[in-house]
Amino acid sequence: MISKETAEGVVTLTINRPDKANALTAEMLGTLADHVEAASEDPNVKVLMLTGTGKVFSSGADLGEVGKGLSTDPLWERLSGAIAHCPVLTITVLNGTVAGGAIGMILATDLRIATPIAKVFYPVIKLGFLPQPSDPGRLAAIVGSSNAKRILLTGAVVSGEEALAMGLFDRLENMPMEAALEMLKDTLAADRSHVAGIKALFP
Repeated sequence: MISKETAEGVVTLTINRPDKANALTAEMLGTLADHVEAASEDPNVKVLMLTGTGKVFSSGADLGEVGKGLSTDPLWERLSGAIAHCPVLTITVLNGTVAGGAIGMILATDLRIATPIAKVFYPVIKLGFLPQPSDPGRLAAIVGSSNAKRILLTGAVVSGEEALAMGLFDRLENMPMEAALEMLKDTLAADRSHVAGIKALFP
């Protein structure tokens, strides 16, 4: 349910469970983390992209595993931490809405390019769970403390246009994957060490 494609320095990881709104199981989270960690160690990789199939990027935790503790499983932090520390350009290409714990993945990437229909909501206030430990800080760093608190404390559903305005999305594109690939020419022409060096300048 997680596919991996590698081409010319770009690793693309795709969540492929559209019949379940790309809900993530523990096995899928582990597979994603394994692939991200492998990309971090691969000297040929300069760009890592995350995307999904169907109309939803990911609805978050698989409901069938929530009762088994998936919502608070350390796998979420392992995955977002691996993405955040990956020494290459990381991009989420949102084919649709992202919700719940899956938001941690997009917060950890360098750039987020989305289809205009994509929405964002993190309904922890309704579900009785705390967000993943790193998510509030990363969210606040991107959209500001007030917006982050509104999203987490009111369960706000953020539209694509609003997400763009607050910096949560970097671009809205009808064909987000094509737009993402178009911007990579200079990155792919650079040495991986140069990409890593620039990333290391950011906190």
